[in-house]
Amino acid sequence: MHFQCRPVDASFFDTAPMLFSNVVDLDATPSKVFSIFEDGESWPHWFHAIHKVVWTSEKPYGVGSTRTASLATVSIDEHFFIWEPGRRMAFYATGTSMPLAHALAEDYQLEEIEPGKTRFNYRVAMEPHLTVSLGGPLSKMYFESMFESACKNLKAYVKR
Repeated sequence: MHFQCRPVDASFFDTAPMLFSNVVDLDATPSKVFSIFEDGESWPHWFHAIHKVVWTSEKPYGVGSTRTASLATVSIDEHFFIWEPGRRMAFYATGTSMPLAHALAEDYQLEEIEPGKTRFNYRVAMEPHLTVSLGGPLSKMYFESMFESACKNLKAYVKR
């Protein structure tokens, strides 16, 4: 079964009912970090909740590109609406394999803070489906933990 999500724009990161934000400093250049984000095969190595990422668009990737991220319990079809190589990428979900959200978007912002070091600002915005809302604080804690863990693991991954 497929559950449609509505498209959003960057303003959703300021207005969504559920917002998550994590910031981590990385020992890598913004271009290196961006290339990790572009590499579908790297995701399961640092974002452990993700089992597989498959680009469904041809290279070169950019605004309008699509991919599917598969997690343990859900697959998410994604559409990129911001693409600034070495600086920023953002997508919204077009659909999910289970009722997760009416709208979902992620924003990956990279800022060089000194030569060879990057500040990664990771934001997730969600208008949850009733099934997630019913989880209340437990749902929020689950997502917070997953996103925070991904940032910590990315920090270790870029050091390799």
